[in-house]
Amino acid sequence: MQRSVLSKVKPFIEETIVQLYCTTFPQRLTIADLGCSTGTNSLFIISELLKAISEVCQKLGRRSPPEFQLFLNDLPENDFNTVFKSTPNFYEKFRSDNGQEFGPIFVGGVPGSFYNRLFPTETLNFVHSSFGLHWLSQIPQGIENNKGNVYMARTSPSNVYQAYAEQFNRDFSVFSSLRSKEMMIGGCMVISIIGRRCSDPPSKDYCCHLEVFSKTLRDMVSEGLIEEVKLDSFNLPYYAPSIEEVQTIIESEGSFDLDWIKTFDNDWDTSEDYVNREFVHDKIKSGKFFAKTMRAVIEPIFVSHFGDSAIEDLFCRYAKDVGEILAKERPMITILVFGMTKN
Repeated sequence: MQRSVLSKVKPFIEETIVQLYCTTFPQRLTIADLGCSTGTNSLFIISELLKAISEVCQKLGRRSPPEFQLFLNDLPENDFNTVFKSTPNFYEKFRSDNGQEFGPIFVGGVPGSFYNRLFPTETLNFVHSSFGLHWLSQIPQGIENNKGNVYMARTSPSNVYQAYAEQFNRDFSVFSSLRSKEMMIGGCMVISIIGRRCSDPPSKDYCCHLEVFSKTLRDMVSEGLIEEVKLDSFNLPYYAPSIEEVQTIIESEGSFDLDWIKTFDNDWDTSEDYVNREFVHDKIKSGKFFAKTMRAVIEPIFVSHFGDSAIEDLFCRYAKDVGEILAKERPMITILVFGMTKN
């Protein structure tokens, strides 16, 4: 799913960094990817950014392409060693495709939360983050009455919605303020996050996949496989904002100008071909696919709260519950993509 989103966002990212480069033609471009994770996606968008600059240099006949300083950021628990082991092949392939004279390219890892300072003052030209900022710095306070849900749901009390919205407002404001200190004037950010089209969180199209997750957990509680008190005290530090919320926070915080904002919908199962169909062909396969996508993200949070004894049963059940939905309808996840320039 993340690769599917990155592929759709790629043209907007490429256009932004090319415009940035062609404005001043800096001798060095310093780029940070916040929430890089580990795996085949970690260097994908970095590679596409460098390729875009290489192509514009060739088009303009510039004999001296810029040097690149690339910073890969994620939490300290991230497997940076695996990412670094992939860099020799990354360098080799890139120079093979774009010419040996292109570069040099310097890659470094920066462990830490992007809700804290990460870089020296005014060092960054370009910041990218995908699928990161909908994760909050902490679970909102005062939502103990959100029993039986792991997130905002149609059955959640109104104070739960307010607490989540306020936490996102604080976190995104802090994130923007910190990045403004680290970026050069005129530097650009492109952010992709899970969001929502509607302004009303309880609407049917809002985070249905997490309501299904709550339902799976409640079923396990009813069978005595998970303690009810454990479920009642479990909430995810996650918030999918609306376009209006993002716009308001950027304007209020004031460090950046919002250049553009776009939305698109992504299927739950990005491995399926939905042409001329409104539901999946194989609900078992599709349910397992989406459950694996969710497990990759949620498992560490779940295990830290519930332990690991129920993890296999949980995601087998979740795959079945998701599959039943995908066999009847075509639910989507809404993605918000927006570009900002430091003023």
